[in-house]
Amino acid sequence: MTNKSCDECHPDIYDEFKSSYHSKNYFNDELHRRVAELASQRKYDCGACHMPAAKNLKAMERGLARPNPIHKRQKEGVSCFYCHEIAFVKEAHKRNKIVLAKQAEGYKPTIFGSLKNPDSSDKHSMVKSPIYKRYACVGCHSHKVNDHNVTIFRAMKKGESSESCIKCHMPLTPGPPEKMNKKARQSHHSHRFEGIHDASMRKKAVDINISAKPGDTTLKIVLVNKMGHPLIIQAARMKYLKIEILRDGKVIWKNFSKSPYEDKKGTFVTEFIDKDGHPVAIPSFAFGYGFVNNLEAKEKRTLVYKVPILKKGDKISVSLMLYLVKPSCWSTLKLKDKSLMEPILMEKKIYEVK
Repeated sequence: MTNKSCDECHPDIYDEFKSSYHSKNYFNDELHRRVAELASQRKYDCGACHMPAAKNLKAMERGLARPNPIHKRQKEGVSCFYCHEIAFVKEAHKRNKIVLAKQAEGYKPTIFGSLKNPDSSDKHSMVKSPIYKRYACVGCHSHKVNDHNVTIFRAMKKGESSESCIKCHMPLTPGPPEKMNKKARQSHHSHRFEGIHDASMRKKAVDINISAKPGDTTLKIVLVNKMGHPLIIQAARMKYLKIEILRDGKVIWKNFSKSPYEDKKGTFVTEFIDKDGHPVAIPSFAFGYGFVNNLEAKEKRTLVYKVPILKKGDKISVSLMLYLVKPSCWSTLKLKDKSLMEPILMEKKIYEVK
């Protein structure tokens, strides 16, 4: 079944899914496409997570075919049907493996979910499965190790449950999961899968606390990662602190002048290197790490800065900023969508010295 076929019975969920990044695919997600193209002009081995419903996925992974928009299932993103036929997730070193339920040919398919006492329809049977509370997210959102044994993506630890993912990224939303609503359900799990691209989610990510008093020559900033996963997950991302001390409306100190990289403790990013120690932008080619600074899940960290003698009335501005694509990748990726390279404000705190 295509994503569109779900619209007939699940219009609200279908609309949510259409606005989500799960609906993005090789053809309409420029960042993913450029990384995939530069990683290999022959193979497309990102498809297991980014194009899982494709019929010729194995051929693309072996370099025998390339993504082609003529194939409808290649444009489905993380398709509804694919995601709801997961039978098991097998943990593995390079990336986890998703095992799909076998469907009996000639019969309507069986799909799985977390609903108690689920309904079936003329299109499919429906079964409750514990997979969707515990393992569904782990299939793609756990980790990825490249051919040189370098971890280039990590969101979840081994054995971690999907429950915390669902709580934040699929919160209960008013309205039934299906149009007929024969069971009079009052809510469903949102399928918007909100994350880093959503301003409301970004604001929930990190707490910023500022500590300073008159006469101090040090500034303490306490960061608390409130998320159940590291601050930096995807290799392209970068987050950094922009700190300014203002006196009588003028900036008397800041943590960097031109580039966030000047303040390494306030810059959260993973930079990769090749076998000769040179910077590399495409994670598939990485042999190691050049620079790594991250906040782990629920981690609390205190950053201390040497500053001019603080006076009463000084204002301290601390902003947590985000690059969806870090500066070290710009020249390599040559993206047309310049918004991906614009700094985005995640959170800002202003503290007055008293």
